[in-house]
Amino acid sequence: MVEAARSSAPVTSFPFTLPHGVVDGNGDVHREGVMRMATAFDEIAPLKDPRVQSNPGYIVIILLSRVITKLGGLDFINPKVIENMFACDLAYLQDLYQRLNHSGHNRLLVACPHCDGEFEVEGSVPGK
Repeated sequence: MVEAARSSAPVTSFPFTLPHGVVDGNGDVHREGVMRMATAFDEIAPLKDPRVQSNPGYIVIILLSRVITKLGGLDFINPKVIENMFACDLAYLQDLYQRLNHSGHNRLLVACPHCDGEFEVEGSVPGK
C-alpha cells in the first residue's frame, strides 16, 4: 500500500546533460545534473538579494543556483558555479527551468519532418 502511494507521487526533479559542462578548478568537466521544480519562495527570495537589486539580470543566476540540486561531482551548487558556466549551458538551463516550471514536465512538442505528425518527446541536448 505504501509503495503504491510512493509511485503516484508527482515527479519534481529532472535529470539533464549540459551541452559543454562546467569546468572546475582541477580541469574536470561536470555535465550531468538534476534540477528540481522551483517553489514560490525560490522565485521571491532572490528579489531581496543586493546583486539582483543592482542588476535584475542576475536573478537567473540566483534562481538556478537554488534549483540545481546536483551537477557532476561538485559538492556545492552556488551562484559562483552558475556564473562560470558557458553561455550555451546557461541558455540550456534557462530553457529547462521554463519548461519545468510552466508545464511541470520536460517534454517538447515536435513535428515529424516526413509526415508532419506532431508528438511529444522528452527534452534533451541536441545530438545526444
